[in-house]
Amino acid sequence: MLYRRHRDWVVNLAFRFAGDHALALDVLQETFLYFLKKFPGFTLTCQLRSFLYPAVRNLAIAARRKAERLQSEDGELPELEAPSAAPTGNTARDQLATVVASLPETHREVLLLRFVDGLSLNEIAEALEIPVGTVKSRLHNALDTLRHDERTKEFFGQ
Repeated sequence: MLYRRHRDWVVNLAFRFAGDHALALDVLQETFLYFLKKFPGFTLTCQLRSFLYPAVRNLAIAARRKAERLQSEDGELPELEAPSAAPTGNTARDQLATVVASLPETHREVLLLRFVDGLSLNEIAEALEIPVGTVKSRLHNALDTLRHDERTKEFFGQ
């Protein structure tokens, strides 16, 4: 039941870090294997997403690095045509995605956890293992950057 409830979130989060759907699916499996290895005697003291976030993040980054290393060792691989996930810059949504992508990783991570994944400030602090004040500061700075960028002002009603 926990797997079914959280699998889509884990895959989407892994895709954000790995940038590849196949790697994200591998990370999904590795994440729940990691979770199962914690039993018996495991006591969850926070929300499951807060517990899983660091594992998904670290596994996805490691998978991406391993894939890059293997790809560079194997030489040139034929390019497969992938669906275009890169913003084209034509729509307001694409411009917002471009500005969000240009944020520092720490600010972007907090912003996405708050507004895409719907985690509370306390849950973000637990997941990233940082103080709540730091979460608030990073979120404020990210929103301030978005608010003052010409491409995203329309989202803030200014």
